[in-house]
Amino acid sequence: MTKVKSGSILISEPFLGDPNFERTVVLVCKHDEEGSFGLVLNRKTDLRLSDVPELEQLNFDMELHIGGPMEHNTLHYIHQISLLNESITLGSNVFWGGDFEQLKYLLSNGSIDTDDIRFFLGYSGWTAGQLNDEIKNNVWIVNNSATDKLFNLNTDSLWRDILKEMGGKYKILSNYPIDPSLN
Repeated sequence: MTKVKSGSILISEPFLGDPNFERTVVLVCKHDEEGSFGLVLNRKTDLRLSDVPELEQLNFDMELHIGGPMEHNTLHYIHQISLLNESITLGSNVFWGGDFEQLKYLLSNGSIDTDDIRFFLGYSGWTAGQLNDEIKNNVWIVNNSATDKLFNLNTDSLWRDILKEMGGKYKILSNYPIDPSLN
C-alpha cells in the first residue's frame, strides 16, 4: 500500500458510488495525526472568481472549482508561483495557499499567468485515521508521483489520464464504464 502524505494524489476507485467523490482526483494538502485536508481537482462550477463578492472588483475571469463537500463558503487555491510568500510546498513546483494580498497584487498587475493558479470553493476533509482507513478499504488509489503533472493535464479527463499513466491494472480501471450495465 502506498503511503499517503501532503502532496499525494488520491484517485477514487471507479466503483465508489459516492456522488461527492465519484471519479475524482484529490490533492492532499495536509495529512497528519490530526486528520487530512484536500482539494478535488476535477469538479468545475459554473462560477467565476469574479462572482465571489469580495473579489468582484478585481474582475478576474477565472474558473472556480469545487474543492469538496465541506464549507463551500471558503476559498482555497493551489498554484505554481514559488515567489508567493507563506505558500506550502506540496510537490515539484506545486504550492498551496500563501499571502492572498500578494496574490491579488500579482494577478492585478499581470505579473503571474492565470494558468498557474486554480481556485476552489470548499474542501475535502477527513478526521484522524479516516483517510488511512478509506485507503485500506480500497476507496482511494494513492499516487505520489503525479503532482508535477497537475497543471499540464486536462481537468475534464484528469481521473482517466492519471490512471492511464500509472499503467498496469490502473490503465484497465481508467476505461471502466460509469455504468457497467450499459456496457
